[in-house]
Amino acid sequence: MGKGFGKVAVMFGGDSAEREVSLKSGAAVLAALGRAGVDAHAFDPAMRPLAALREEGFDRVFIALHGRGGEDGTLQGALDLMKLPYTGSGVLASALAMDKWRSKLVWQAAGLPVPEFAMLDEDSDFAAVEQRLGLPLFVKPANEGSSIGITKVKTTGRLAEAYGAARKYDRLVLAERFLAGGEFTVGIVGERALPVIRIVPATEFYDYEAKYLRDDTQYRVPSGLDAALEAEVQALAKRAFAVLGGRGWGRIDVMLDAAGRPYVLEANTAPGMTDHSLVPMAARAAGLSFEQLVVEVLGMASCG
Repeated sequence: MGKGFGKVAVMFGGDSAEREVSLKSGAAVLAALGRAGVDAHAFDPAMRPLAALREEGFDRVFIALHGRGGEDGTLQGALDLMKLPYTGSGVLASALAMDKWRSKLVWQAAGLPVPEFAMLDEDSDFAAVEQRLGLPLFVKPANEGSSIGITKVKTTGRLAEAYGAARKYDRLVLAERFLAGGEFTVGIVGERALPVIRIVPATEFYDYEAKYLRDDTQYRVPSGLDAALEAEVQALAKRAFAVLGGRGWGRIDVMLDAAGRPYVLEANTAPGMTDHSLVPMAARAAGLSFEQLVVEVLGMASCG
């Protein structure tokens, strides 16, 4: 099943705010590739220089490195220069997807629907932003994943405090209108969109705890959407991924408004592969085992 890939580095760990999640993802990928007969080895760039990839004769890289330095285009650029094939998107798509503000600008330019938003800074008129976007609203760092630094603002006058919490993680902070029709996600593998998953957190919203620590978050596959809307959400996700220049595999998060209209929320070009992760869950619903998924993703590795 896994022959012909040569020596594979599973890149995980790193030193971003998402290190712990990445360690879990990488361990799962490494184990699955081993079961599939792939000559796979752990590689933590926080512990070893990238030059070791060439020195130790690696032939390709499976990126399970989340957050900055792993999915923002920097690692991808380094691997391009080394002419080492790697999983997932290239430099541009990775950088755009990591930046929630600029990805929204690109989607808007392409005519795709995104929730109304506003960029925040120390001089923002927070009361005016609250009034324009309405409450509740979300405040998030533009360049973090795993819901790190996100606050759901539900009461008047709390936006400045939420901005301060997000600002600890990034100089770019955005406020985003809350959409009440539910949160969904679509995994993309190659040219196909996987079954849509509806996310129903037991917490206030789908935060870090709900994603990785709790067992009462509900993931509904099938999603409960009618066939036409499911197909519309999948098509929107594929279009959003393509507009950013995504390749190989990824995940697009989508929100519905109260009227059932879908909006693109954000993109992930190095999705989680933990026991709580969504792409493996959707793949199972499509009849693809975890081992089959990681081997297929590895098989699409490329560079340049």
